[in-house]
Amino acid sequence: MNSSYRSVILLMNLGSPDSTSVKDVRRYLNEFLMDERVIDIPRLPRTLLVKGIIVPFRAPKSAEAYRSIWTKDGSPLIVLTKNLQKAVQAVFDQPVEICMRYGNPSTADVLKKIHREYAGVEEIILFPLYPHYAMSSYETAVEQVKDIHKEEGYPSSLKVIEPYYDHPAYIHALAESIRPYLQDDYDKILFSYHGVPERHIKKGDTTGCHCLKVNDCCNVASPAHAQCYRHQCFETTKLVAAALNIPAEKLEQTFQSRLGRDPWLQPYTAKRLEELPAEGVKKLLIVCPAFVSDCLETLEEIAVEGKHIFMEAGGGSFKAIPCLNTQPLWVETMKGLIRGAMKASSQPV
Repeated sequence: MNSSYRSVILLMNLGSPDSTSVKDVRRYLNEFLMDERVIDIPRLPRTLLVKGIIVPFRAPKSAEAYRSIWTKDGSPLIVLTKNLQKAVQAVFDQPVEICMRYGNPSTADVLKKIHREYAGVEEIILFPLYPHYAMSSYETAVEQVKDIHKEEGYPSSLKVIEPYYDHPAYIHALAESIRPYLQDDYDKILFSYHGVPERHIKKGDTTGCHCLKVNDCCNVASPAHAQCYRHQCFETTKLVAAALNIPAEKLEQTFQSRLGRDPWLQPYTAKRLEELPAEGVKKLLIVCPAFVSDCLETLEEIAVEGKHIFMEAGGGSFKAIPCLNTQPLWVETMKGLIRGAMKASSQPV
């Protein structure tokens, strides 16, 4: 037992199945899709929909998709998050732990481990590995940690890193990760963000009268932007494009990973990948800024399936740009954000 640490850093990512077996994928999907902030309908119809329709049909296909990207060390997202943990630990004296919103290592287990192994810990610095605020990603992750922390009555305080979608250091790290790929000739670069239902954007509107209601709402100043995923995605794209001097005619933003028939944020990535070759776009770059770690949605949905759609439609070249993963500038960005949180929490109230 070590009680000499005042702070513990906790990195939190989405999660992954324990293996590529249909059983493990089914368990993971049930936990993920039963989250009321992911499928935000009453519990009974959500249970019928998820456990009776979506998961039975989706689990075998998802298991096959996971098998196509699985590494000898396991899930890419878990492996990359562990590697990021090591990289962050290398620049901090304080312990760095990781947990997953869904699957393992679970939030409950890791919080228990922290308070068992670092009995004198006074604060936990929670770093959600989500740059943008969304009800179904950043919010559900943070609220889960808060709920468990409160329910267990842990004596430590909890400090949460705010969304960093427009933070200069994050924008710089993201831009520099893209820059080498712009040296080659390309027709367009597509910024593909994880999609969310339009109702999530409206539900998260703190003003109740702005998001998707005001003309050009994402570019009209509003307090709603603090929790508006759509606005924050556009801001990231705009800032990175400016940093890299990407011409407007070579830039486009889309949203991927649609589930169900309700309207989601548009344009849809898959649809645009099918349309772009007919519009003269033959050489395509694609980057996924909503993810900081490569995962099923980037390695299979985009780099494999997305490429297939684009090439079948007449595309000539397709290059998926890796996520930030463990790039040094990203680690430096995290270091700065964590140091800022520690300094703020140590100030007298």
